[in-house]
Amino acid sequence: MPLQLQCAIELDHLVVACATLVQGDAWLRDLAGVPSAPGGSHPGWGTHNRLLRLDARTYLELIAPDPTQPEPALPRPFGLDDPELRRRLAQRPRLVHCVCRVSRLDEATAREHGHDPGAIVSMTRGMLSWRITMPGDARSAAHRWSRACRLQPTLIEWSGGEQPERHPLDALAPSGVTLLRLHMQAPAESALSAALGADSRVIIAHASSPALGAELSTPQGWRLID
Repeated sequence: MPLQLQCAIELDHLVVACATLVQGDAWLRDLAGVPSAPGGSHPGWGTHNRLLRLDARTYLELIAPDPTQPEPALPRPFGLDDPELRRRLAQRPRLVHCVCRVSRLDEATAREHGHDPGAIVSMTRGMLSWRITMPGDARSAAHRWSRACRLQPTLIEWSGGEQPERHPLDALAPSGVTLLRLHMQAPAESALSAALGADSRVIIAHASSPALGAELSTPQGWRLID
């Protein structure tokens, strides 16, 4: 039976994997003519990031292995440890994933529709607090971050605890870069991607091989990232 999501799902951010954050920021400056903003580290996951505001609802995350952290117990998120992706990242950063925002993460599960987003993990950094779905063991991580499954969105719930809800966009200045369209191609549509398709910016198509691409309006004109 198709999954019925019980709470609203919205596109939160695009994930661009990089060999290093220096590479990612240089690529963004060349592509769009704008710099990224400092993000932070993800202790235990072996990654760190930089950010770029796209509009009032969405941002772009540059993510790379964090050389200051020890090797994580599980594979790094979004396929950063995949040998084939690492080979491609040596050439340039790649758009590899998207993260969707929900208001009630406990109610938003896709396990009944052939896609397990993983266990709910709580994380904090500075004034930010969030819960996100991540694989709980090495086997599920290998499957989750394989190319075939990487297009299925990760789910995130932002929370400020006793404070008003906080979001990374609160601290990001307008960049002049806007998301025009997000193209998702996959052999089969999941309930999550179908729900995301309600966003007029998201175009979902059936294809034999998974692919992800985003059209951006930038100070340097139209750009496509993939």
